[in-house]
Amino acid sequence: MVPFPPAATEAEFAALTRAGLLPAVTGLLGRDDVVPFTEGSLPVYAVGDDLVLKLYPPLYRDEIVTERTMLEVLPGTVPAPALKDAGKRDGWGWLLMERLPGRTLKEAWPALSTADKRRLMPELGALLATLHAVDDPRLAALAPDDWAEFVARQRAKVVEHHRRTEVDEAWVTQIPAFLDAVDLGTPPVVPLHTEFMRDHVMIDDERITGLFDFEPAMRGAAEYDFVAVGLFVTSGDGDLLRRFLDGYGQPIDERRCLAYALLHVYSNFRWYFEELPAPPEPTLDALARAWWGSGQRAAQ
Repeated sequence: MVPFPPAATEAEFAALTRAGLLPAVTGLLGRDDVVPFTEGSLPVYAVGDDLVLKLYPPLYRDEIVTERTMLEVLPGTVPAPALKDAGKRDGWGWLLMERLPGRTLKEAWPALSTADKRRLMPELGALLATLHAVDDPRLAALAPDDWAEFVARQRAKVVEHHRRTEVDEAWVTQIPAFLDAVDLGTPPVVPLHTEFMRDHVMIDDERITGLFDFEPAMRGAAEYDFVAVGLFVTSGDGDLLRRFLDGYGQPIDERRCLAYALLHVYSNFRWYFEELPAPPEPTLDALARAWWGSGQRAAQ
């Protein structure tokens, strides 16, 4: 049986290819109807028509605990892949899960009519609300242990982080005062996907079939999940966001959403500015209104 290669460092993992791992994967599963997916940060494979295998190299031990926990807790409450099997081999972890039917919302989006996009928004909002309402003691395995401490750590390095991503300095200099003026309070801690975006929602026949890719899941403030909603689901379209919130059942604070966007683990405003509409003026308050506010523009 072909062993899995070493991948204890970022360099070792980066040198691997999904195709190169196939002999080890087929040996693990005892079947050869395995095809690598091209998307995602970790190696993922279609197994036949109804299963998916996801691999976790040794340096991503925490991620497999997180995703396994979510896949054990969510099915039956949130439409998510059912976990079929799990294990470890050669230092690698793996999860074998159900394959959700259909294609990603990202793939389907360009061909959807404006009416279809509007119709889907309340369903997506209800899906996120269902996730946030899940209460199970097993979710204690998710990070962080202390949400306020996590926010404080992110806050301490926020300026350095955004300078490193090379966002324009005119934006960076506004960040400390903006964050000082936003009261994040002490919100209830809920299960978070953290990347609730079109890439991770499956639809079939223009109906939502499920949510997947829980490796970066956390526990924290619900509005942390609205970072990705505003950026990658409604993308600055106020009409779509209002419809999404109709399904979610609660309002959001646009300034808190921007604050969490600035503090988000994967924050990259240089990229966001390339993808989303510019605010009417170069201030963070205007940016919060443009991306998480109620202004309207046509669905794209």
